[in-house]
Amino acid sequence: MIRGIYTAASGMLAEAIRADVTANNLANANTAGYKKDVALSRDFAGILISRINDGPDAPVIGSLGLGAVVDNVATIHTAGMMRSTGNALDLAIDGRGFFVVATPAGLRYTRNGAFTRNSEGELVTQAGYRVMGQAGPVRLNSGAKVTIDADGRVFVDEVEVDRLQVVDFPDQRALVKEGDSLFAAPGAAPQAGSGQVRQGVLELANVNVVAEMVNLIAGYRAYEINAKMVQTHDQLLDKAVNEVGKV
Repeated sequence: MIRGIYTAASGMLAEAIRADVTANNLANANTAGYKKDVALSRDFAGILISRINDGPDAPVIGSLGLGAVVDNVATIHTAGMMRSTGNALDLAIDGRGFFVVATPAGLRYTRNGAFTRNSEGELVTQAGYRVMGQAGPVRLNSGAKVTIDADGRVFVDEVEVDRLQVVDFPDQRALVKEGDSLFAAPGAAPQAGSGQVRQGVLELANVNVVAEMVNLIAGYRAYEINAKMVQTHDQLLDKAVNEVGKV
């Protein structure tokens, strides 16, 4: 019975983590370039069971799970839908690739192209991080007309001033989320991205709100079932101690 409590409790913990991941996806459903996460679970310390009185060659009856554990929280890098904004500094990447931005912690990578111009005339993210070009931070100065073509070349008043860095990674599973729609790539070497830059467009989050709500409800139902199992085992222990133990 004690094992049953631990098994059910592990399921509650796994579903709590899954609910947190789903809630975070829903909270970022309107964040440009956001990539949803999925909590992946696995069986915790599963064992084979057999009849104990049939000797060493006893046939295996089946397997017994000792609970569940969240093995990994994976990021799904599928592209989101594109939405036209008409803002010359809103950019999206059609295909594989990431914009490169400079942060105090080093270079980071993002699909969120909701950029703006800071007081120094540099192209920056909403958090103020400078967007990197081939010659360093992209400088727009005070030019009235900014044009960015599909190859990422930046023109200010029809004069080319730089070219955006658009990079990709052979294995995107190496990317680690850091908040502000940024990814770090510890130990991974970036290569040229194959996607094309689209101006006046933003990539929406790849979150299906209806599907996430269904996942959230299913997760709460699974949590409740495990909680009922803990309660049932507690009642059995109570009977074993206070009633069976008196006999």
